[in-house]
Amino acid sequence: MRVYAICVYLFLYMPIAIIALFSFNAGRHASQLQGFSVQWYGRALKNPFVMDALQTSLMVALVSALLASVLGTLTAIGLQGMRGPVRVIFDGIIYIAIMIPGIVIGIATLIALVTVFDQINPWLAALWPEASEAPSLSMGMGSLIAAHTMFTMALVVVIVRARLSSLERDLAEASADLYATPFGTFWQITLPLIAPAILAGFLLSFTFSFDDFIIAFFVAGSETTLPIYIFSSIRRGVTPEINAIGTMVMLASLILLIIAQLILRREHKA
Repeated sequence: MRVYAICVYLFLYMPIAIIALFSFNAGRHASQLQGFSVQWYGRALKNPFVMDALQTSLMVALVSALLASVLGTLTAIGLQGMRGPVRVIFDGIIYIAIMIPGIVIGIATLIALVTVFDQINPWLAALWPEASEAPSLSMGMGSLIAAHTMFTMALVVVIVRARLSSLERDLAEASADLYATPFGTFWQITLPLIAPAILAGFLLSFTFSFDDFIIAFFVAGSETTLPIYIFSSIRRGVTPEINAIGTMVMLASLILLIIAQLILRREHKA
């Protein structure tokens, strides 16, 4: 079993190690190691297309993670007070959102947004003054943020609910006995206790949104995120610059995931 486990880990992580190794290639060919150099990291960071795609990915990931944290926390608190079949139904919906493949979410979101835009745009054109051009809803930054918020919010709900289920009801009841309002109880007692779980959910949402390619490919419109840029560049051939970009993205994702895991582990011990 130990040998089997080692083989599985090698199969999973050896390709990643190879990408990181060849990102330090001094030559121009991605598959031929001709000395060690960090020149491709400098070229990647000086590439304006890479920087624009990185800025778009960071903006989408940040906004969607913030929205997912707020909406997911409110949803978790609302579900915590439910009982019976209604709670079972909503629990199933939350877990289905996590288990559904990304390509299904991407296609469904694309169809839904196109349908909504086709219904709203004629109304905007009819209500807008004739002297100016009416705005038109289309795919872009807004659709990216909406789609990423939708599929990352389920992660926040699961994490925050796990923390809420471990809290003792005596604290809320004692707060009510001391004439605290429901909002006061939430702000002074519940929120500080679930804050680590919310932060962990935010970091995980940011990571999943930043790394996403499948959903972004369907709803990005004219916007280009970093995963989309990498995919477009790979179609023309893999270069050490792509390896360098992939290595930096991998390291950033690992750092965020490790921080989120440490927060959850510290919360569990507490």
